[in-house]
Amino acid sequence: MPRERGQKVVASNRKARHDYTIETTFEAGMVLTGTEVKSLRAGRASLIDGYAFIEYGEAWLDAVHIPEYNQGTWNNHPVRRKRKLLLHKAQILKIHNKVKEGGYTIVPLSIYFLDGRAKVEIAIAKGKREYDKRQTLRERQDTREADRAMGARRNLGD
Repeated sequence: MPRERGQKVVASNRKARHDYTIETTFEAGMVLTGTEVKSLRAGRASLIDGYAFIEYGEAWLDAVHIPEYNQGTWNNHPVRRKRKLLLHKAQILKIHNKVKEGGYTIVPLSIYFLDGRAKVEIAIAKGKREYDKRQTLRERQDTREADRAMGARRNLGD
């Protein structure tokens, strides 16, 4: 029985949602060493340069920065190493076929603990062009202004 219940987010990659159009997301387990888990439980990780790839029918997460555990000894983990992702074979094939199609990449969105187990949310994503990013920002700003105007109008009616 797990010690913890619920979901505790350790790190999220907000820039990925800005730079990429997210198509499909998957939840994957990670193969970690003990000091990596302790470092994650302390809430320390960075997904900024991270990416995932498929190699020989296995999914891997690379360039994710999990800093060394402070109380670790000589057997502390390397900071940026390849970590195996635990996915079903059908999911791996689906991801591999989409990436092989061209124009798609696998981006980690967040690392979290779900009922005491470390998970990573990965996404099949397509890179946005600069004008797409500007258009997304403009739409977000327009909806924010419309909500603000509606709120002001509601307050006047009271």
